[in-house]
Amino acid sequence: MVVEYKHEPFTDFTIEKNKSEFKEALAYVNTQLGKEYPLVIGGEKIISHSKAASTNPAKKEELIGTVSLADQALAEKAMQSALQAFETWKMTDEGYRANLLFRAAAIIRRRKHEFSSWLVTEAGKPWKEADGDTAEVIDFLEYYGRQMLELKDGAPVNSRPGEHNTFHYIPLGVGIVISPFNFPLAIMAGTAAAAIVTGNTVLLKPAESTPVVAAKFVEVMEEAGLPAGVLNYIPGSGTEIGDYLVDHPKTRFVSFTGSREVGCRIYERAAKVNPGQIWLKRVMAEMGGKDTILVDKEADLDLAASSIVYSAFGFSGQKCSACSRAVVHKDVYDTVLEKAAALTNTLTMGNPEDPDTYMGPVIDEKAYNKIMSYIEIGKQEGRLVTGGEGSEKAGFFIQPAIFADVNENARIMQEEIFGPVVAFCRADDFDHMLAVANNTEYGLTGALISNNRDHIERARKEFHVGNLYVNRGCTGAIVGYQPFGGFNMSGTDSKAGSPDYLLLHLQGKTTSEAF
Repeated sequence: MVVEYKHEPFTDFTIEKNKSEFKEALAYVNTQLGKEYPLVIGGEKIISHSKAASTNPAKKEELIGTVSLADQALAEKAMQSALQAFETWKMTDEGYRANLLFRAAAIIRRRKHEFSSWLVTEAGKPWKEADGDTAEVIDFLEYYGRQMLELKDGAPVNSRPGEHNTFHYIPLGVGIVISPFNFPLAIMAGTAAAAIVTGNTVLLKPAESTPVVAAKFVEVMEEAGLPAGVLNYIPGSGTEIGDYLVDHPKTRFVSFTGSREVGCRIYERAAKVNPGQIWLKRVMAEMGGKDTILVDKEADLDLAASSIVYSAFGFSGQKCSACSRAVVHKDVYDTVLEKAAALTNTLTMGNPEDPDTYMGPVIDEKAYNKIMSYIEIGKQEGRLVTGGEGSEKAGFFIQPAIFADVNENARIMQEEIFGPVVAFCRADDFDHMLAVANNTEYGLTGALISNNRDHIERARKEFHVGNLYVNRGCTGAIVGYQPFGGFNMSGTDSKAGSPDYLLLHLQGKTTSEAF
């Protein structure tokens, strides 16, 4: 029996000792900025001709680091390295693989504030958001290690007189892990670790905005004892190496987190059987959301306002689980809107290195321009209640915006913005609330604030999202507690941090021996 793991606690920054230790870690990381990070292919460190600079989104002139970029030739070299490593890694004892993840978790736990500080500088995460990201990667490593120990003996099947039957799991092969910028440590490392612990080998293509954090994780896995070639670090553009690797006949699976547009492109390309390919590729895709908080007329209205605001504006709304739609019963609509606007106006925005900062920047200029364009659309579709002003003088900062009186079919009610923008929509009754909740192409997270038991039970059955929360915000899933992943255009229904997730990286094999 595998010992149950309790999730990594979040740091309490009201304790002066914790605050002081975090400041020390941040100061240390600031002395490490500007370094160059090579590709890692088969354990070999490679400096390529093509390079990219990673900069601080809060101080856009500050260089976090420079990373080498892979072209197709280097991507092919990485593929061959991963294929070679797979032949031995797939035969490695499952307990050995699990222990390697536990060791990596221990290394990160000892250096927790250091890793969080890299997230502050490279991703623009405020302290609490960065701390949560680092806690989550520790959880993923611990949880998936324990899940592998549960799966290593397979599942029981029946045998008959004269024969013995077994059913066990074997790894798939080489996987492409394409990770996002918004959880550049937790999701990047979680998806890679799930593939590795199940006996697969990985080509890791991190988000273009946050490659240094990924390089630091690769260093940890090397320190933990991961053999060369099992995890290959190959930053590069989607057009240069992304399509090439997705199309590759030796790619066995793709694990992707990002936009709907790119996810659909990967799914379509992976479906094609290319020359030399002897399997159907498996795709695990998490592709975003348009997440709704419903507020019933029988609800704690202060809880409703805080749930909306903190779910909408944590990490500047750059979460696929962020609340971007508040659908409120008409009887309490004005009160909830007023409370949410007042609470939003108390949020502090600024440099995430400041412990008092609630909201930092958005990730880069492209995101800034996209979000500001949606704010202009919002001004045509609703009433701007508060916020919405942007400044890109020092970094990419956008004041949190609330739009009121928005039609349920408006663009800002339907399209993923991925920024600090929330639209309020008035609902006539609970039937209307559920209809609006389900009227998007997404189905990731949602919440209901209500004290009506019948409505709560109806939401449990009728609110079509992968993660439904009652009387709390719609962000903040914890590994092993709230398995995370959505329906419809939110992805392939894979649940990260769940008992099912590792099975997506495995295939079942039956052996029947007659006597």
